[in-house]
Amino acid sequence: MSRLLVVDDEANIRILYSEELADEGYEVVTAANTAEAIEKLQQTPFDLVVLDIKLKNENGIELLQKLVRERHEMPVILCSAFSCYKDDFSAWLADGYIVKSGDLTELKQEIARVLAKKIQKAKIGL
Repeated sequence: MSRLLVVDDEANIRILYSEELADEGYEVVTAANTAEAIEKLQQTPFDLVVLDIKLKNENGIELLQKLVRERHEMPVILCSAFSCYKDDFSAWLADGYIVKSGDLTELKQEIARVLAKKIQKAKIGL
């Protein structure tokens, strides 16, 4: 079972993602801000992070950059209500990018794709 960390400042999104992704067989932990996310990342290893870009007064891109520097083996999928960040060079550090939707099909597919890629990399020793 893969363990996911969902970082989003909206409580309803955290609940929705947690329930839907748990139904897919993932173990899901949530965080409402970057400090909580960093604390949970220090306590437990995760297989993947789903990260919102706009977190109240914080920027998810800054957390993405920190994760890439310190935990480059852990994939991150950016999840935003805005498609405009897709063209931001910093967003390209992420392993995936999706625009938030009430239909979580794309998110679920992207998580499965990124986790499969991670497993493939591990098999060939990258």
